[in-house]
This record gives sequence, structure tokens and C-alpha cells, in this order.
Amino acid sequence: MSAIRIKRVYEKAEKDEYRILVDRLWPRGLTKEQAEIDLWLKEIAPSSELRKWFGHDPEKFLEFRTRYVEELAQNPAVTIFSNLLTKHKNVALVYAAKSEHIHHAVVLKGFMESM
Repeated sequence: MSAIRIKRVYEKAEKDEYRILVDRLWPRGLTKEQAEIDLWLKEIAPSSELRKWFGHDPEKFLEFRTRYVEELAQNPAVTIFSNLLTKHKNVALVYAAKSEHIHHAVVLKGFMESM
């Protein structure tokens, strides 16, 4: 199993990490070269409806977590993601949210590590 890290897209890439952008939308103000992304797996991100409902509101995070895990349990992109974890030693889940603790990559990491 890979070591899974979570990083903001604006952080510099490390040499040994495979960077997967897990946001549905491309981060503002960055070119693909600046982002240093190996793969953009937008299908693994929360649905547009769930993302808009959540709006990064800390008071909604627990309910967001529950709803997102329910989406992940039905999401075929989880298989793709799981296969990537077997191929790469160090994987960075890259996201653009401002908060370091209240965003979907935290939920995704926990979900993948519990499989």
C-alpha cells in the first residue's frame, strides 16, 4: 500500500511523489506546469451538487463526510484510484481548498486507507 499524503496544489512537488489532483474543478491561477500534477482524477471528487451544498462550511463538514463516503462507496473511480495506489509508493492527494483540515481530500484519504 502506498503512503498517502495530502497537499495543497500550491505546495511544491517532491521528487518521489505521484501527484493526483482530486478536485472536480481546476485550481484558479495555476497552469498545468505550475501545478506539477501527474494525474487529474476529477471523477473521484465529490459530486457538483454535494460540493455546492457543502461550500466549505465547517458546520456542515460531518454531514458532508457522511454524504461523500456514500458517494465514494458507489463511485467506479475508486477502483482506478486503488490501482494507482498499488503502482506508486508515495501518492499525494492534491487539492485547492483554503482550509487544511476541512475538505474532501481528508475524507478521501481516510476512505482509501480503510479499504
